[in-house]
Amino acid sequence: MGTRLEFGPFRLDADEGILFHGAEPTPLGKRAVLLLALLVQRAGAPVSKDDLIEAAWSGQAIEDSNLTVQIAAVRRTLADISGEPRWIETLPRRGYRYVGPAVATPGPDRASAASGIPPLALPDRPSIAVLPFANLSDDAEQDYFADGMVDDIITGLSRINWLFVIARNSTFTYKGRAVDVKQVGHELGVRYVLEGSVRKTGTMVRITGQLIDTATGVHVWAERYDRRLEDFFALQDDIALSVVGAIAPSLRRAEINRVKRKRPDSLDAYDLVLRAQPDVDSGMPKQIAQALVLLERAIALEPDYALAHGNAAMCHHCLFLRAGLQEINRSASIRHARSAITHGQDDALALTLAGFSIGMDGHDRSAAFTALGAALAISPSSALTYILGSVMLAWGGDADRAIEWSERGIRLSPLDSWAFAAFDAQAMGHFHRGRYEEACRAAYRSVQANPRHSITYVQLTAALVKLGRLQEARAAAAQVLELHPAFRYSRQFQGVNCAPALALSLGEALRIAGLPE
Repeated sequence: MGTRLEFGPFRLDADEGILFHGAEPTPLGKRAVLLLALLVQRAGAPVSKDDLIEAAWSGQAIEDSNLTVQIAAVRRTLADISGEPRWIETLPRRGYRYVGPAVATPGPDRASAASGIPPLALPDRPSIAVLPFANLSDDAEQDYFADGMVDDIITGLSRINWLFVIARNSTFTYKGRAVDVKQVGHELGVRYVLEGSVRKTGTMVRITGQLIDTATGVHVWAERYDRRLEDFFALQDDIALSVVGAIAPSLRRAEINRVKRKRPDSLDAYDLVLRAQPDVDSGMPKQIAQALVLLERAIALEPDYALAHGNAAMCHHCLFLRAGLQEINRSASIRHARSAITHGQDDALALTLAGFSIGMDGHDRSAAFTALGAALAISPSSALTYILGSVMLAWGGDADRAIEWSERGIRLSPLDSWAFAAFDAQAMGHFHRGRYEEACRAAYRSVQANPRHSITYVQLTAALVKLGRLQEARAAAAQVLELHPAFRYSRQFQGVNCAPALALSLGEALRIAGLPE
């Protein structure tokens, strides 16, 4: 194990058994430091109680309560000094996991720390991750502007069939963090990383970008652009084209031109959609309502804006499933989805969101997968297309394809904020095939990824019943009702057009666990 680790405001010297805050040692004892060292070294990964006990009490037989006391001391020290409460997560019956800031090791070989995540094999084609661009403007509220720049570069690059592009939901987990590009390449399984900055002042914008080979650290390409703000969209194309040219100089011009896509006429409408996107992605009714206000303003400004309609469809879908299965939300979801498909034939994200709403709320899976197929033709690296498609396949009873699509989505975006949906689809797929242990594992991964998503607890409850673990199943069922008090499984299955055989099997298990029909 590396003897020195840095994370947040702390530095840990495992050999000396000391945790430092800046230059000052903290009062944490040596045994607690050994536990923290193991957790931090395996950052993001579960660490079993047995491994922790062995690290701090090597060869000794001790009670679990000793471990609990030491972990509590670690949490208290980290929280009291930093002011941040969330550092170590308890995994019931499994152990603990470090969930704090990124971990680094001093010295040149920082990639070896790699946050405990095993390296991913490089794809058999050029692969790239576009990191969030730093906002160097005086106004911190302009973060959305820089994020929008990166979104459009990712979208443009994703239109190239030969290029493997990591989705923005994974790359944006690095926002606000000082990262080593070798470590990023290790964690995301890519050969190239694009990083840069945006400085917006008045009517001018300066954008810098650099493309780095993660294996060698060598700069493959670097450029600076100074443009008037009205040239913003052309500027995005210039950067995407330059990156593509740096990776494959012999690429034919016709292929490079595929990076370009149609833009909304109104920058105001574009800004509104950028501002709404985080709330749309949250899936939480209160935030969804906030997003809809912005999206409706964008549509009023630009009635044919496909991505605004696609996001509005997703908002109404979430409200339909999580706010009472109201017909007004279902019909609005379908209406906006149809507008997104009509106006978004060159927009993979709009087609993906629209296809999902048409399939889930309109119960027309044929039309849904036509839209998803068009999205993948435009953007073969669209992780969200595979993830949302896997959910529809799972509810439709196509277990094998659901698992295949979910795995492809996760590979394209290993750290995706929508990963919970992919794991949920895997849980349903394994359940439908009678593989209840696998279903249980996938459901637990989904719950860990998004503990506020009530539907995943439904899959977990059913799998636990099939395994005969009724006490745990009833606890999971209680979580369903806590998060979704109006939940009735027959109405929910009808709402998502669940395959009859799957609905029957799930329903029998949920009834045993005490969930209302």
